[in-house]
Amino acid sequence: MATLFWVMTVGGLAIWAFVVGFSLYASRWKRAPVSEASAGKVILLAGVVFPVTVLTALLSYALWLMPSLRPFGGAEQAGLRIEVVGNQFWWRVVYHAADGSAVVSANEIRMPVGERVEFSLASADMIHSFWIPSLGGKMDLIPGRTNRLSLLATKAGTYRGQCAEFCGVSHASMAFPVVVMEPAAFDAWLDARRAPSPAAETGDPGQALFMREGCGNCHSVAGTPAAGTSGPDLSHVGSRLTIGAGLLRNDTDTLARFVAHATALKPGSQMPAYLGLPVEERAALAAWLKELQ
Repeated sequence: MATLFWVMTVGGLAIWAFVVGFSLYASRWKRAPVSEASAGKVILLAGVVFPVTVLTALLSYALWLMPSLRPFGGAEQAGLRIEVVGNQFWWRVVYHAADGSAVVSANEIRMPVGERVEFSLASADMIHSFWIPSLGGKMDLIPGRTNRLSLLATKAGTYRGQCAEFCGVSHASMAFPVVVMEPAAFDAWLDARRAPSPAAETGDPGQALFMREGCGNCHSVAGTPAAGTSGPDLSHVGSRLTIGAGLLRNDTDTLARFVAHATALKPGSQMPAYLGLPVEERAALAAWLKELQ
């Protein structure tokens, strides 16, 4: 997209320079009348041939670039498919590997550098828009339809993604970090997410609170009885960079704060506020969630 921008800029400047230069020539240096035949040639060459040639070249270059934004448009094939489902106001993320295995996550995307990734985009409620500005253009998530987008990250780092279609009161708080990793590190990260977090099977007091308060009715935690699907999967929530879909940094203090004030921090979310929990119980619950690495 950056290359396309610069090519279009150069093309636009070429047209601008030609028009301005020709105007100056006609108004300052060539002030004598011209014949009808000469005027006809000027109209044909400057008004038809030149703009059509330049604009056709720019359009052809843009069309030549477009296949690289589709899953199988270029020579490279997408070896990883990431399914993203937009919800008010969070993202369900499922990694589908070439061997058919799947890893469920939420509100964060990780992808390998230098490898093409196909994104399968859908919506559970209304129109959202998936956008990682540093990596590519926007693609809408439309109820009842699956759109596809292909992205190729060329530099490791952490980028910001955002919903770019107004979808309700917390639209601006529907973001997600995108972590682009070296292929070996990404493979190791994905392998670690295939199994439950060790903290899920420890019988921690925080886990007992999680189940007692009915959190498992909405959230899933692999390795526990919690199997809800109406909220984000929390199997490895402690390893994510943020909570609340890019809303807050992920640490025990903000986890406890979000548990107690979810609806105030994220208006329109369906998660109830647990203000009635004692402070020490909130802290225990947050500590257990953070241990779900």
